[in-house]
Amino acid sequence: MNVSGEATKSVWILDAELPAAPRLERDERCDVAVVGAGIAGISIAYELLLAGRNVVLVDRGPLLGGMTSRTTAHLAPICDDGLSELVKVRGEKLARRYQESQQAAVDRIEKHVKDLGIDCDFRRLDGFLFPAAWMDEEEAAKQCDQEYAAAGKVGAAVEHCKGVPLKGHKSAPVLRYPNQATFHPLKYLRAILADFENRGGKAFAGSAVIEIEEGDELRLRIGSGATITSDHAVFATNSPINTVVAVHSKMAPYRTYAMAFELSKGALPDALYWDMDDPYYYVRLNPGADIDYLIAGGRDHKSGEADDGEARFDALEAWVRALVPELGDETARWSGQVLETIDYCGCIGRSPGSSNVFIATGDSGQGMTHGALAGLLIRDLIVDGSNQWEPVYAPNRKPPSALANYVSENLTLVKNFTEYLLPGEIKSIDDLKVGEGGILRDGLSKLAVCRDRDGKVHMHSASCTHLGCSVHWNSTEQCWDCPCHGSQFAPDGSVLNGPALQPLPQRPS
Repeated sequence: MNVSGEATKSVWILDAELPAAPRLERDERCDVAVVGAGIAGISIAYELLLAGRNVVLVDRGPLLGGMTSRTTAHLAPICDDGLSELVKVRGEKLARRYQESQQAAVDRIEKHVKDLGIDCDFRRLDGFLFPAAWMDEEEAAKQCDQEYAAAGKVGAAVEHCKGVPLKGHKSAPVLRYPNQATFHPLKYLRAILADFENRGGKAFAGSAVIEIEEGDELRLRIGSGATITSDHAVFATNSPINTVVAVHSKMAPYRTYAMAFELSKGALPDALYWDMDDPYYYVRLNPGADIDYLIAGGRDHKSGEADDGEARFDALEAWVRALVPELGDETARWSGQVLETIDYCGCIGRSPGSSNVFIATGDSGQGMTHGALAGLLIRDLIVDGSNQWEPVYAPNRKPPSALANYVSENLTLVKNFTEYLLPGEIKSIDDLKVGEGGILRDGLSKLAVCRDRDGKVHMHSASCTHLGCSVHWNSTEQCWDCPCHGSQFAPDGSVLNGPALQPLPQRPS
């Protein structure tokens, strides 16, 4: 049974161990406390340390054990939802700044790789946008023209091409985006963490923040009883744990799926590939010693609104094998959670209503570039007071063009609360097989009940401890997902992912 993290393992974790770190057991005083040790938190902590700040980094679980370990690691500055959509929602000026900032994030990763001599398979390569399977040539050409025109408006390099080396697409209209990049995220971040600690930074694992006291000085109470006192705090926890609704209402959690397969060397040119479907599929290579590994992803859905992971993996495998018939055996499968903002840009900067608390969230499918960018942007805000890209990512922004997306995404909250009026999903604990979970009505209450992979039954309140939404069972990852704001809980009720701070209460006696 896995109660300390999600059930599936990504190809990155299979290929690289997570770094060891102690638990925070005694009080610490620092200039900046950074909460969350994924790419955003580590990048922020490292950039601030390089700028001369005293930094303490903490995570509720193992360092690098969260969503960063579940990426497919496309370092693509191109907006995940399409440049034409970005221009439409944010306007040309801010869309151009977005593009500049995302390119700067990739450049910053490359600089660290060179300066520290990091062996993490970093390389520059082309990215290709190709037609979805259902598209005819006319529709594909139309979308290519739209994205090409938008790229010109934001300053992204692009060119029209014919075909990609995927079956059925060798003469299709496509776009080529040069100078994209990719890498092995855990090998890169392990090296950054090592240099962070060598320079005097402190990092602690298994150290969940359970209480936050804001003021001129910030106090973060850790589950161990220790307290971090700091002048500034940064929350880079996938979904921020320091706010209730100010930011969470502007984004929605989505579950995405990925698989890795063996592939003979040279069978597919090294590039990034993504199609025009919605939600789209994507492909990249990761080099091995004697063979390559093809990584494919897609089949996204809103978190908690489906529990059909096996079917989605089957569909993903069928899709990629149709494109690459010579694909070998599967080596890994995993899923992860991304937070989609209403205007496709992350929420990175000052936490609404605070002068010394900062957040980095809303990866919108581009967690690697948003994470590296957060290091630059938040460093400047803390050290200098401003940054040129602040207006693009300011968490308190209210883009009027994104109103429709705002209303659509927040219907989940309304829909979820009506579930409390409905019958439970199961009638009895006896209905559950090993690895299954469901909602059981108990009088006026609802219980989240699961039978873990060791056969042990767990019963807790079904109300998320963030805002009370009803959690849903995720059989693929063996956890409870909150569809409203992305909290996740292990079978034993402990928190795996914020914004929730407290575990699911056990069934009242």
